[in-house]
Amino acid sequence: MFNDVGPLELVTIFVLAVLVFGPDKLPKLIQDVQRTIRKIREFSDSAKADIRDELGPEFKDFEFEDLNPKTFIRKQLDGDELGLKEIRNGFDLKKEMADVSDAMKGRVSESSAAGSSAAESSGGAAGGSVDMTKKREKLEADEHPPYDSDAT
Repeated sequence: MFNDVGPLELVTIFVLAVLVFGPDKLPKLIQDVQRTIRKIREFSDSAKADIRDELGPEFKDFEFEDLNPKTFIRKQLDGDELGLKEIRNGFDLKKEMADVSDAMKGRVSESSAAGSSAAESSGGAAGGSVDMTKKREKLEADEHPPYDSDAT
């Protein structure tokens, strides 16, 4: 809760407390604050125990911190039951983005060049990549123009 409070801030708070409450009342005030914090902790612990008792034995490993959405998601993803680490490690975003930008600019990257030369040697477009940068000048005689659903 107070993880970012440094020593200078603590000294400042202490000096302000001495100035506001005075050195005579400060020890009693500190005891009252400690007593209040202790009562709040006891109330919280008893409420947690009551809830665990009401939930039953099947929720014996239930932690209230799991109700925080960040903690819940992190705990579910750390189990790696879905194989997400393998997917994350096998996906190279920089390489994929470079391939896409090269295709948009009309260049051929090394990995797609190897794939397209293999496709050309195997006999054409079956399994090869499609060059989307070239446009045909004219349609064949018996060919219909391509249908564009966005244009209608």
